[in-house]
Amino acid sequence: MKTIKVTLNSIDKVKNFVNAISKFDSDFDLVSGRYVIDAKSIMGIFSLDLSKPIELTIHDDKAFDHVAGTLKDFIVE
Repeated sequence: MKTIKVTLNSIDKVKNFVNAISKFDSDFDLVSGRYVIDAKSIMGIFSLDLSKPIELTIHDDKAFDHVAGTLKDFIVE
């Protein structure tokens, strides 16, 4: 299990993020404070505070590099 920070500060970014991450069979969670939601749930994402970066947890270590490459536009350092 690995985590990276992503920013989803617009409606278009959320839609593009969900479309990109839904192509993977792995499980992903978004963690914001004490809230943990399924990263493939567009409704769940809109329930979070999107003004700050959010932690993306990738549960499949083998897929990490491929996922990180696909989501490079959303990743923040």
